[in-house]
Amino acid sequence: MKIITWALVLVAAILFVGAGKKKKSIDNPQEKHIVNLKQLTFGGDNAEAYFSFDGKWLTFQSNNPKWGLECDQIFAMKIKDVKDSLYKPVRISNEGGRTTCSYFMPDGKHIIYASTHLSGKPCPPMPDLRAGGKYLWPVYGTYDIFVADLNGKVVKQLTTEKGYDAEAVVSPKGDKILFTSTRGGDLDLWIMNIDGSNPKQITHELGYDGGAFFSPDGSKIVFRSSRPKTPEEIEEYKSLLAQGLVAPTNMEIYTCNADGSDLKQITNLGKANWAPYYHPSGKKIIFSSNHKSQRGYDFQLYMINIDGTGLEQITHESIFNSFAMFSPDGKKIVFCSNRRNNGTRDTNVFIADWKE
Repeated sequence: MKIITWALVLVAAILFVGAGKKKKSIDNPQEKHIVNLKQLTFGGDNAEAYFSFDGKWLTFQSNNPKWGLECDQIFAMKIKDVKDSLYKPVRISNEGGRTTCSYFMPDGKHIIYASTHLSGKPCPPMPDLRAGGKYLWPVYGTYDIFVADLNGKVVKQLTTEKGYDAEAVVSPKGDKILFTSTRGGDLDLWIMNIDGSNPKQITHELGYDGGAFFSPDGSKIVFRSSRPKTPEEIEEYKSLLAQGLVAPTNMEIYTCNADGSDLKQITNLGKANWAPYYHPSGKKIIFSSNHKSQRGYDFQLYMINIDGTGLEQITHESIFNSFAMFSPDGKKIVFCSNRRNNGTRDTNVFIADWKE
């Protein structure tokens, strides 16, 4: 009897001590809007994580070498299932090539993404991204936009035009797809029906218009743009684009109506301002910027009113924070950051509660 009694006392003591130990928080006190921060990926470059329409899933791209990847591929994860670094999400892109920019379809059972697989199964070679002393992005002319189910089976091809078609997102109304294309000779925004029909060009000025998202009510669009002005800038932009490259070192945030009208420049900060997304109120925009950086590479999240006033810094940790998106109910925020990466170059997906 005494043995049983002492055993029960010992178990109770262990449970009491365990209950007193709290999980170490990774919140940053400077980041007052971001609370209960949780890391969702652990290794490689993980980017552009976007919520499903019901807010229960994320789709994102990764090149995590632990998963046997040689270039970016598309994955989906059920948020509540992520417990630790052992979790492996579902691979959606199974056709080969390089992939980018995925987004859930309204039914929650399909994902759109861009892929180069029709031009070959191997990953297309990465060009010299430091050519001429500038940081460059590749713009693969073999990207097309596809729809796949959650088992990774491609069920439809939405674009067939020659050139770059990528960066696709779906309207909150579930009726339109917004994307960037070179089919008109420049990197412009286009919009089409959810089934890929009736594509229409909605931006027309020279420059890279991309990374676009709809406002919460679907009536407006926010995007990043490089708008070369001088003859030298224009010549450089056109020359790089002819090589399938862009220099994303000077970009500002713009908005317009969903049909392209009422175009407005929101930021005028200099350097690179990109990856914008509307605040749930529709009256503010969160975006990534290095405008305060002395070195060039120090990207933090900022918030700004849609009239260009009230700039506020949101993140303060690490030198890369970007691709912020609010959950459909406005209670969560997901973003990508190289914080907590143990001195590596890894960029991971983080989710947190949003506090106004």
